[in-house]
Amino acid sequence: MQYYGINDANPDALKGRTIVIYGYGSQGRAHARNLHDSGFTVVVAARPGKSYDQAKADGLAVDTPERAIPVADLIALLTPDMQQPELYERHIAPLAREGAALLFAHGFNVHYKQISPRKDLDVILVAPKGPGALVRRQYEEGRGVPSLMAVYQDATGKAKEMALAYAHGIGGTRGGVMETNFAEETETDLFGEQAVLCGGATELVAVGFETLVEAGYQPEVAYFEVLHELKLIVDLLWEGGFARMHEFISETAQFGDLTRGPRVVDEHTREQMRAVLREIQDGTFAREWVAEHKAGRARYNALKQKDLDHPIEVVGKKLRARMPWLQEASKPAKAKETA
Repeated sequence: MQYYGINDANPDALKGRTIVIYGYGSQGRAHARNLHDSGFTVVVAARPGKSYDQAKADGLAVDTPERAIPVADLIALLTPDMQQPELYERHIAPLAREGAALLFAHGFNVHYKQISPRKDLDVILVAPKGPGALVRRQYEEGRGVPSLMAVYQDATGKAKEMALAYAHGIGGTRGGVMETNFAEETETDLFGEQAVLCGGATELVAVGFETLVEAGYQPEVAYFEVLHELKLIVDLLWEGGFARMHEFISETAQFGDLTRGPRVVDEHTREQMRAVLREIQDGTFAREWVAEHKAGRARYNALKQKDLDHPIEVVGKKLRARMPWLQEASKPAKAKETA
């Protein structure tokens, strides 16, 4: 894998050029502020409202999409995935100047052909491997979140240089920028979310909680054992992998991990992961999600509400209320992505 650091980027590739951030949510706000603080010319495309007011309060230039996009040298489309095709067709396709760059933070719509970019546009991807609040916080602390970078379409011959300059501007080269392609970024990102980070982890927690409660243990004790303490283990894994976890957990925990873990996540689980990955690779998941969105999201909303109504949420809300420091820590992560 090609790996780029601070000295590999050429910031001049974007200096003096206009970067338009379209979508001022979690990632958009972080990107815009970091780029602005890095000395780049940034305009947020938004209409009067919450995003417009927030961008103004952050000291950034703001204009409507109709006025901002025609003057952009680079357009970062950072709205939620399901909004992007309509916004591309309505504003970017007809208004972007010839030879401009179109940037994504996730390759979903390009990879699954929900967006077919104009042939004269550079089409690039810069995907920080962390939420927007972390991208901003790390930048302010002089560090950076590692990022993935890809080029889908190089119309001008300068697409890669532009992508690397953008990654540098948001702090990505401080943490390291790894080169990939739209297919690999999209498919691995979706798999991570579905099988491990979100779907896999939350189902494991829920089933663990249910198993303890069904066996007669107090829900509050079950909550701490299967959810609250999960952060401690994840932090150790994040800091130093399996080795650091084994360094800091007891030998009893290690033996239980090594002998019982493979019984919980067994060959059946592995085959289900393979099936999930196949559905990502062949477009089944993408077609299902796009169809769900177009149909009004009834199933999505019902499934999400079922998650929010789970007994572990009822218990957790009461316990977290006794830990006010958690409320303070969660505030930056609550920003929603908006158009």
